[in-house]
Amino acid sequence: MALRCVYTDLDGTLLGRGASLFRDGEGGFTLLPARALEACHRAGVEVVIKSGRRKVQVMEDARLMGQTSYIYEVGSGLVIDGEETLMTGEFQPRDGKTVHRLVEETGAPALLLQTYAGRLEPHAPWHLDRQMSHLFRGLVEPAEANELLAREGHGAVRLVDNGAIPSSETDLSLDGQPHAYHLVPAEASKAGAVARHMQARGYAPGECIGVGDSREDLDVAARVGRFYLVANALEKDPGLREAAAVHENVEITEAGHGEGFYEAVVGALMHS
Repeated sequence: MALRCVYTDLDGTLLGRGASLFRDGEGGFTLLPARALEACHRAGVEVVIKSGRRKVQVMEDARLMGQTSYIYEVGSGLVIDGEETLMTGEFQPRDGKTVHRLVEETGAPALLLQTYAGRLEPHAPWHLDRQMSHLFRGLVEPAEANELLAREGHGAVRLVDNGAIPSSETDLSLDGQPHAYHLVPAEASKAGAVARHMQARGYAPGECIGVGDSREDLDVAARVGRFYLVANALEKDPGLREAAAVHENVEITEAGHGEGFYEAVVGALMHS
């Protein structure tokens, strides 16, 4: 089937060092990510960002790429041609309160920070001015954290692993590579937002691919025909290889970051 849509993460995937489109993982200059975007444009393939970033950030990135759809705050929100849909279940803005504030009032963020003191902290300064998710950094097991949340009556939210981050971004003394985590309404997910977008556009799974570097990105594999993990994802989180083996349609690129994105796009176009 002809490729019609690429769903891609930003940080650690399309973007290289310093969150730049024109830098690879080591900071060298590269045009390959831009060339992949050009190839999609020439082939009439839509590119949809799926990111943990705030709406205003993802909106601007999508605009710079010439795209009109995007997914933000780990699937909490989806915008298609200017029309926004919140994928946050029972957590809907009300009485002047954002979803972020409503989640805070449940006590779930405080519970996580108290339970995992020394292992989890706000991902400053990017945790500020958020509308949906609570953003943390550190090293915890999401499954264990979600069991804690459910046991304490917070089953309406979940902790999501959105990938490894540089060790330089935290002063915590950890036993491994730190990760970024989002606390979101249980209904919110990148995979769910991808499925909603595909339904709205009328795309079949075989007409779509996903590209990413985290466990939350990997869940998109169940929605698309082919999913690509960029090589740097396994360098920072070797356990992703075992997680990827659960899916029959996951491929690991030889290159990392934007050059891995290029490899995924060109390969998908060649086989469509």
